Amino acid sequence: MKYAFMTFSCPELTLAELFEVAKRYGYDGIEPRIVEGHAHGIEWEASSSQREAIRRQADESGVALACLATSCTYADPKTVDQNVEETRKSIDLASDVGAPCIRVFGGKIPEGIERADAIDDLVKALSSVAEQAAERGVAVCLETHDDWCNPDHVAEVIRRVNNPAIAVNWDIMHPIRLGGATMQSAFETLRPFVRHVHFHDGVTTGDKLDLVTIGEGQIDHRTAVHLLMEDGYKGYLSGEWIDWMPWETHLPRELAVMKGYEAEVGS
Repeated sequence: MKYAFMTFSCPELTLAELFEVAKRYGYDGIEPRIVEGHAHGIEWEASSSQREAIRRQADESGVALACLATSCTYADPKTVDQNVEETRKSIDLASDVGAPCIRVFGGKIPEGIERADAIDDLVKALSSVAEQAAERGVAVCLETHDDWCNPDHVAEVIRRVNNPAIAVNWDIMHPIRLGGATMQSAFETLRPFVRHVHFHDGVTTGDKLDLVTIGEGQIDHRTAVHLLMEDGYKGYLSGEWIDWMPWETHLPRELAVMKGYEAEVGS
């Protein structure tokens, strides 16, 4: 299995420092969060020469750019055109620096819009970027998040777009917490479309989520790892920890737990 971490863990680190930390702790890749002011420098504004240098730096480091995490959303008709344009810029950036996919969101469905209409809107928006993504060799991965935690809704969007360049970022937490799914049912529904995975554990009290160490929360990471391994998953599992404890503490510890689950299958 291949593991990465999103740069929210250590937004102050430069790209060179991120690669060094990944190698130190045994991660195979990093997931830069763009348009958040992180110090890695991978942004839409990067020039052609800067993009070439980033790609070369990643190749030389031996640490992959596993995914570019965007904040693009499509459910609000008032902002969808801008978000589609930002998706196009993110596809080009990912292709230029050598990242195989970008993460996008469905977004909050505005009041007064029915689910069926919101699904239509996502299908239209993602279909409009599918050809560009395919040509640039980048998968646009819709995350199970916000108003799109139910795996059935996400799968319907991907099936209707019907282009391999439009895929799923399976955040394994949200379908359990908010989407009415089990780990097994979420996986079975999304399995044909999963190109990227987010992992993190937590405990929910009312509407509040507190991040905790993997294995101490409500999310069954062991089952998720085993299901992915048994299915021959080739993408990355990327840890997403925002405003949590120091990266020097959580990055090595959480990876060790995940690799422990992986070792169980081999034994």
